[in-house]
Amino acid sequence: MPRTEAPIGAQQFVPSNARELDEFKAAAAHCTGCELHRDATQTVFGRGNAHARVVFVGEQPGDVEDQKGLPFVGPAGRLLRDAVDDAGIDASSVYITNAVKHFRFEWRGQRRIHQSPGPAHITACHPWLVAEFALLRPELVVVLGATAAKSLLGPSFRVTRSRGQLMPWPASAQHPEDFPAAQLQALATIHPSAVLRADDRDAAYAGLVDDLKVAATALA
Repeated sequence: MPRTEAPIGAQQFVPSNARELDEFKAAAAHCTGCELHRDATQTVFGRGNAHARVVFVGEQPGDVEDQKGLPFVGPAGRLLRDAVDDAGIDASSVYITNAVKHFRFEWRGQRRIHQSPGPAHITACHPWLVAEFALLRPELVVVLGATAAKSLLGPSFRVTRSRGQLMPWPASAQHPEDFPAAQLQALATIHPSAVLRADDRDAAYAGLVDDLKVAATALA
């Protein structure tokens, strides 16, 4: 079996002197830090309030997001917007992004089927998250699902064990040197796509909203 070369990573594509999120977004459009850029339609960068108090971090763009170039605009995104509203979080105070900025998929006939990013993809794309946080400086990061949790909270973190709990930002988590991590909190919950796949969708949605209500209370 041929040996696969490790991704070069996104760090060399992240502008060192950017002062606006749009500058990062423009640079990310040319990122070839891992092989996912070859098949994806485009880079899908974060969007929302540049002064967001809360940042939502998901896994990766899906098929709809890949086509439109915006995160969380497909079915999972619509469900997340409903959950944010039902939890009482001000949507205007939110920024939303993904741990991996390109869509990973496989073809099945004429359909593109989601594949979870691997550890190498998560690591390669992490500099973009660090860059986003450096400008956003949020009060709270809501981690959506296992991939985002592994990217931000470490490979041993389990959403099922710790969901809905406010926790201090881990000292081991990578962040810019001047980032005030001591003032930052994190909260993990399920990815909204898990609600769409659940056998009991109503119960899964209620659980997501309950987790987000903890975030809303922290921001109040």
